[in-house]
Amino acid sequence: MSTALFDAKKMSKNRTSSLDDEKLSQASSEEIPELGTPVQPGSLARAFAFWRRDKLDLDAIATQPSVFDDPVSLEVYRPPPRYENTHRFDPLARWTWREEKKIVRKIDLRIMVWAFIMFFSLELDRSNISQANADNFLNDLKLTTNDFNLGNILFRLCFLCAELPSQLVSKRVGPDVWIPCQMVLWSLVSLSQFWLSGKGSFLACRCLLGFMQGGFIPDVVLYLSYFYTKTELPIRLAWFWVSNYTSDMVSAFLATGILKLRGVNGKAGWRYLFLIEGGITLFVGLLSFALMPPGPTQTKAWYRPKGWFNEREEIIMVNRVLRDDPSKSDMHNREGLTPWMIWEAIKDWRLWPIYALGVSHMVPVVPPQTYLTLSLRNLGFTTTQTNLLSVPSIALGMIGLLVMAFVSEAINSRVAATVVLQFWALPLLIALYTFNSHTSQWAYFAVVSLIAGYPYVHPIQVAWASRNSYSVRTRTISASVYNMFVQTGAIISANIYRADDKPLYKRGNRDLIAICCMNICLYAMNFFFYRTINARREKTWNSMSPKASRFFADNQLRAEASTGAPGISRDHERRWE
Repeated sequence: MSTALFDAKKMSKNRTSSLDDEKLSQASSEEIPELGTPVQPGSLARAFAFWRRDKLDLDAIATQPSVFDDPVSLEVYRPPPRYENTHRFDPLARWTWREEKKIVRKIDLRIMVWAFIMFFSLELDRSNISQANADNFLNDLKLTTNDFNLGNILFRLCFLCAELPSQLVSKRVGPDVWIPCQMVLWSLVSLSQFWLSGKGSFLACRCLLGFMQGGFIPDVVLYLSYFYTKTELPIRLAWFWVSNYTSDMVSAFLATGILKLRGVNGKAGWRYLFLIEGGITLFVGLLSFALMPPGPTQTKAWYRPKGWFNEREEIIMVNRVLRDDPSKSDMHNREGLTPWMIWEAIKDWRLWPIYALGVSHMVPVVPPQTYLTLSLRNLGFTTTQTNLLSVPSIALGMIGLLVMAFVSEAINSRVAATVVLQFWALPLLIALYTFNSHTSQWAYFAVVSLIAGYPYVHPIQVAWASRNSYSVRTRTISASVYNMFVQTGAIISANIYRADDKPLYKRGNRDLIAICCMNICLYAMNFFFYRTINARREKTWNSMSPKASRFFADNQLRAEASTGAPGISRDHERRWE
């Protein structure tokens, strides 16, 4: 579980039976409406049953127990007037599973599909350099593989540097404004690569692309959190990253055709690749200004006078998200972060083990994946064959991503779902290390494709960091900090394969094996770290009498509400995953 003031068991003991309290005077003559049965994560049977209509009464109450069912905690967590959805907040609101499933499907179509398309566009411009490599990109610009590595390092470094500033801008002006602006800016840089002339222009474009794209992913994650609960977000993030794979797959086929333009007007095919795919992203970026509403209750515009949702749907959207995570109302969607807020979020030491995993968890698989097209060309495959042979690894990675995202929620364990990547990569890297110049090119293709088709657990770890962030301000910063560590890992990855180690990269593969073994140890340490914190929390909290724990929580919550800083009672009430 992530942030929760009281679990369902404690709430059932403490909940008042009538609403004659002065704090709930608007409902003084009414009884508390019935709540739905709490949905508990961590069971494959329950996970499958949720999707089977015959096991779920769609007309049963879906409203989940929350802090809003207790008069004291209701007043502490009541959304403030500045929160953009306050007018739709109603602690007495109830709805059925049928209504909730309908509204979630509508959010998926209106919000999630477009987020998918936007990330699809980002990946077109971020990864098309791999397709360009299949068309003698390096030779045309007189670049070495070390120059290529330097370009990747600068791209990642600028990407990293843009993460936190982008989040600060996004939180101030709103992701619905800042994300489209980012897309337009980087698409212009991307299509300008048509005019690359050498090492200087290549490196400059890589820097600009990284800086323009850096904040996109955490910005979108924050935006999606406005619409989805903590249990819905991981699978949506998985589909969000599926667009990454879909883009790579579509780009491979697009490149197969576009690169045949080599020689037209005396230009190389890769120049047209950058121009066309950059133009596609520019079009999507311009449309995003109109297709990204600021929030669930702000979908009306002059070109959309009726909005996307009616009043009943807005009430359900707002209250189900706040019941899942009441802290989502502590900042409105145009409120910036102060330096103190940033510092408070960064110094949360209990998130740092996840950040440490962000640095190294993908290092073992990124170099073979990045060099896949170059390796296939070196093995003698043509440009068309190289692009088409990259498709199997993309499809395999897409399947692995969705499977592991589902498993992580079904077994309610992020560590078990994410460490799979290391056990997947280790035997394959050992096999790759044993290859020599006489190894069959098809054997090499099979092993490298399996490595490049690794189960992509990054979305699960993004959701992991998000679920362990107990407020909008912390979630905003933690998403950026986590991605900064991931980009640091990408910089490390870009330096593993060196020109003096090719074509077999024996030294590099030996380093990757060592890093993979280290990662397995890091995941084990994360497991015991969070289990120890949770055990200590449970021991402290359970040692208190119900009256003492209630008094302690109430006082800490009031202190938190008045100061804006997290109360120390969270250490006792909050489970760290």
